Amino acid sequence: MKTKQAGGILIICLAMAPFIIFAVPSLVGASQSYVVLSSSMSPTVHAGDVVFVSDVEPQKIQKSDIITFKPERGPLSDRDKAITHRVVDIEKGSDGRHFITKGDANDSPDSFPVAGENVVGRVTLQLPLIGHVIAFAGSRLGMLLLVVLPAGLLGVLEVRDMLWESSEDGSTPE
Repeated sequence: MKTKQAGGILIICLAMAPFIIFAVPSLVGASQSYVVLSSSMSPTVHAGDVVFVSDVEPQKIQKSDIITFKPERGPLSDRDKAITHRVVDIEKGSDGRHFITKGDANDSPDSFPVAGENVVGRVTLQLPLIGHVIAFAGSRLGMLLLVVLPAGLLGVLEVRDMLWESSEDGSTPE
């Protein structure tokens, strides 16, 4: 019986590990983590993957690095989303380095160069598919199914156990 319990606990811990690492990216040496929402980096990084991003100085970024950045201009600049694309070229100007980026699945580079100060970091690790669960958990239905329903069930079971124990004592629940 104890071996089954230990095995069950181990399985639960292993299943929870990716989500704990997502929530605390410093556990894997990263500074931030992101759920990838599009397939612009396929086949390297797919929609639904989680990428872990480490801080990097712009002068240490090289061609072919995959970076995450906040767009300064262009169609995505008004969103509060970061973009993860590959560096295909580097321009050096009087105001610092700028990176020409491109999604691996895209035919052409992004419309605007990325200024060094807009780089969030370099992708150092990715976990496939975990982002689908994280995105679902952030939805209303996900919150209901993964938090509210289990918490309610736990509460009902606790009340049932308390009533069961009190009836075994010979007392009647009020």
